Amino acid sequence: MIRLEKRLAPSKRAQYLNPFLAVALTMIAGGLMFAALGKDPIAAIRLIFFDPIFSEQFGSYSRPQLLIKSAPLILIAVGLAIGFRAGIWNIGAEGQYIIGALCGAGVALAFYPMEGWFIFPLMIFAGALGGFLWAMIPAILKTRFNTNEILVSLLLVYVAEKLLAGMALGLMRNPDVAGFPGSRDLRRYESAHNADLIANTGMHWGVVAAMIAVIFAYVMMTRHSLGYQVRLAGQAPRAARFAGVSPTRLVVTCFGIAGVLAGLAGMFEVSGPSGQVRIDFASGYGFTAIIVAFLGRLNPIGIVLAGLLLGLTYIGGELSQMMLQLPGAAIQVFQGMLLFFLLALDFQTNYRLRLTKGARA
Repeated sequence: MIRLEKRLAPSKRAQYLNPFLAVALTMIAGGLMFAALGKDPIAAIRLIFFDPIFSEQFGSYSRPQLLIKSAPLILIAVGLAIGFRAGIWNIGAEGQYIIGALCGAGVALAFYPMEGWFIFPLMIFAGALGGFLWAMIPAILKTRFNTNEILVSLLLVYVAEKLLAGMALGLMRNPDVAGFPGSRDLRRYESAHNADLIANTGMHWGVVAAMIAVIFAYVMMTRHSLGYQVRLAGQAPRAARFAGVSPTRLVVTCFGIAGVLAGLAGMFEVSGPSGQVRIDFASGYGFTAIIVAFLGRLNPIGIVLAGLLLGLTYIGGELSQMMLQLPGAAIQVFQGMLLFFLLALDFQTNYRLRLTKGARA
């Protein structure tokens, strides 16, 4: 009989090597998938990982895009990682991202066409508050009624998507353009535009916020008592309770931080690269950020590297769709493979299969 047995001392070397092995296995499996679709696997892998950075043909456009695509992933993943390390599973960052965008855009459209330096700061506050309040729904239901935070936070994503569609078709719809769902273009509204701080680099306020979030999370997890409580709750929940850690406070805090960061990511996206509240605004950043968090080992520094890598797959995916006519779903499967292989390798690192006799078992 086969039995799973937890390893007493998982290999530290394997834990550090697993993300790199997962990337290599994803390239191999992805190449086989692309070949099955009738595409050149080497060309596809090169377009995803190499050409966006090193190609002269695409580099001038793609290099600034790397920061634009990676910033929301890093911002959301940092917030999620704090909760994950405490054993608190917020799977609804996509919904918090959407609500943050709606709140931020709502402030801008409410002031349109007024000009003023205070509009963009108000949008930042509204985006953070929107994400926070949306995250509080699963947090409060968890702490008051012991509901499953995974299911509640995930189902709220679909509610947020319905709100997004309703706003794009209704209250926030651009009254000057008939027949096209979507809000005014905030990139043309100077007081609400999240423009590049340095021209043609992709360095906007969302990138700055992502870096601040990384520093904040690193200091908190390594130097602050809250970080100690998060680590203790994740590694030894019973010991955390004996040490005086409040599970209720920790759930609310972790969901709150994740909601604020996801809401900010949505606000910076709708006021900058996206520019509009549209039906298709939800780009999957909230779900991809889960991959970023785990690929980065729930460590803020690792999340930066993982966010850049996943941002690269977004850019390379767009190039491969344009140059090789790869379906968009294939790129999503490719990203999913990365998490699958990482979890599989981590499982093998922490557990082993043992053959036992039926009577003993």
